[in-house]
Formats: sequence, structure tokens, C-alpha cells
Amino acid sequence: MGAPPLSDIETFRAETREWLEANTPPSIRTPMPEREVAWGGRKAKWQNPESRLWLDRMATKGWTVPTWAPEYGGAGLDAAQARILAEELKRIGARPAHLNFGIWMLGPVLQKYGTEEQKRRFLPPIARGDIRWCQGYSEPGSGSDLASLRTSCVADGDHLVVNGQKVWTSYADQADWMFCLVRTDPDAPKHEGISFILFDMDTPGVETRPIPLISGASPFCETFLTDVRVPKDQMVGAPGKGWEIAKALLAHERANISAEGFARGDGIGLIEAARHGSPGPDGRIGDSGLRLRVAEQAMAQQAFGLTLRRLQQERPPYQADALASMAKSAAAELNKARLELTVEALGIDGLGWDGPGFAPAGLQATRAMLRSKGNSIEGGTTEINLNVLAKRGLGLRDHQ
Repeated sequence: MGAPPLSDIETFRAETREWLEANTPPSIRTPMPEREVAWGGRKAKWQNPESRLWLDRMATKGWTVPTWAPEYGGAGLDAAQARILAEELKRIGARPAHLNFGIWMLGPVLQKYGTEEQKRRFLPPIARGDIRWCQGYSEPGSGSDLASLRTSCVADGDHLVVNGQKVWTSYADQADWMFCLVRTDPDAPKHEGISFILFDMDTPGVETRPIPLISGASPFCETFLTDVRVPKDQMVGAPGKGWEIAKALLAHERANISAEGFARGDGIGLIEAARHGSPGPDGRIGDSGLRLRVAEQAMAQQAFGLTLRRLQQERPPYQADALASMAKSAAAELNKARLELTVEALGIDGLGWDGPGFAPAGLQATRAMLRSKGNSIEGGTTEINLNVLAKRGLGLRDHQ
């Protein structure tokens, strides 16, 4: 099939623009503070009522997951239409309708590996923001070597009984459900004895404990699983075949991390920070050295964005290969460099932590900079991703 006629594309753009102009609430066209991030789910606290309205309107259109099929809560848009929708949302500065690990990670693998009953049960609530998901992958002692995980899963009649511990489970204390890797065959080779299951976080035996970070936030948790009973129909794929699903999900996670660029919740833009910390004539950045560094960072971001777009056009989406690892690692390093420069550019205002005398945007940027140190860990450490790139991309051999 060839590309759709240009007239059809322009008609879709005009209709999309008209709908967005009529339906995007005013506050949704402003930068999103951390307290107003829309995660959805049963425990959602809507600090801004227009965020709830925006999610409802976008979900009704199927535009929270625009390329998903309508029966799964999407709009069935093709790639060109989805790109136009993204461009029009960006044009008006619209906030995301909601953020959801179900969209970024679980949804795509459910569509590939799930049964039809699982798809119809879980995908529409993900699209509507009714369920907030968390990820149960890493364990104490099983982080970079994820396949060494030990959380056990034993069949008991119509249920699976799960015992073990997960760590770095992002927002587990706020999540409704978890997608989780468990060991169903302790005697099989470690990559072949793993299964992929889903369970409600309100199930008896599930306990979460937030982990405080240097940024002052606690987005990560330890999750303890004690005799957790999971219905057998909540296993995705065949028993012992979870590692393939795990790799596919990681590819989605890395691709979305790269596409998002870790930009949420920064508080202030780099150029704005530099103008604030070093004001010059006519709105320019006064310090020529700082101006050069800001320009170099902006060029690096632009080059990365163009590279990412080319990868998305030239290869299957979210393919679990070296390019996904390359993009994720590059995005992490770029984001850390950008936020470090942002805080430096703020000058004295970048040293604040609390109390009067510091602008909220500056305080948020400082916390974002500290939080960014985790960018090189989440979604697979930079070291792991570079190893993937070396072996699968460059064909280098393991060190003997």
C-alpha cells in the first residue's frame, strides 16, 4: 500500500486541529507541574479537574492510544495520522492525557502475546486510564542480571502462588496492578524457567514500601509478595516463555524513554534558565561561553531527535535490538547533561532546596537534575545497553 493522498492527510490535520482547539481546556495548554501529572487509576487524585476532563475527552476519541485498534480503546490511526496528531498536540502545548506504564510497556506486548480475552479485559481500561500499572522485574541481586530472578510461582489448582521480593518498582504504592516476572521452573536454564503474570496490587500478600531518594521524592518501592494467589488466566504467554515477553517489553520501555527524552517535570527550560542566570541585551544569554554550551546542547538534542525519527521510520517499531539500546543510552546521557547545565545556568537559584527566596521552577529543576541520575539505570543500565550495542550492533565478542 502506498502513502495516503496528500489531500486526505491535510483534511485529517484540519479536522484534528479543529477538534483540539474546541476541546483542549485552557490549563492543559500550560506546562504540567509534577503535582498535576495524570496517572489515572483507582487511586488517582485530580489536582486539576480539567486533567480529568481532558483524559475523558481524549479517551473517547481513542487518542490516548491512537494507533491501537478501536476494540482495544484506540482510534486505529495509521503512522502518518498519528504523527499529525502528535504534531498538533505539540503545536498547542497540550499536556499528555495521562501517563501509564500500561501504554508504554504492557499494552504493546499484550497485543502480541496475550489471549483475545486478556486483550479485551485489560487494553480498554489502559486506554481510559482506569488502571495504573507498575513493573515487577528487578529483585535484590537480580538487576543487571535480570534472568537470575528468584521470585517463585507454583501452581495450586486454578491459581498460581507467588513468593518473593521486587525492588525499584516505580510507583508500586500508587499502582492498581503489576506485570511481573516470576520463576515457574527452578530446574530449567535461567532464561527458560521464567513466566510473565499480571495481578491486582490489592491481592492479599502484596506489600509495598517506598524508597526515599536524594531528590526528596520516593517514586521507587520495594514490593514484597507472600503467598499471593493469582488466577492462572492472568499468565501471559506459555509457562516458561516469559523471557521473550520481558525482552519485548524492555524494547518498548527503552523506545518510549528515548522518545520522551525524560523531559517531564523539569520546571524550567535550559534557555530560559540561562537567560535568567546570565541576562544579556535583547533577551540574549549574556555569558558567551554559556551561550555556546546551550547552543551545543540544543544541537545535540535536535540531532538526536532527527536520528530517533529516522529509526522509527526505517525499522519495525520497538524492535528489541541494539538500536533500541543505543537510543535509550543516548537519551539518558543527553538528559543528564541538559539538566546539569540547566542548574548551573540558574546560578544561585540553582542551589535552592526549600524555603523562601527560590522560585518553584528553579527548585523543581534542581530536583529533576538529581532525579536524572537514575536515567542511566532505569530501562536497563547504560552498561548493559552498551554491551548490547557492542555485541549485537558492532559484532564484538565477549571478553574471555
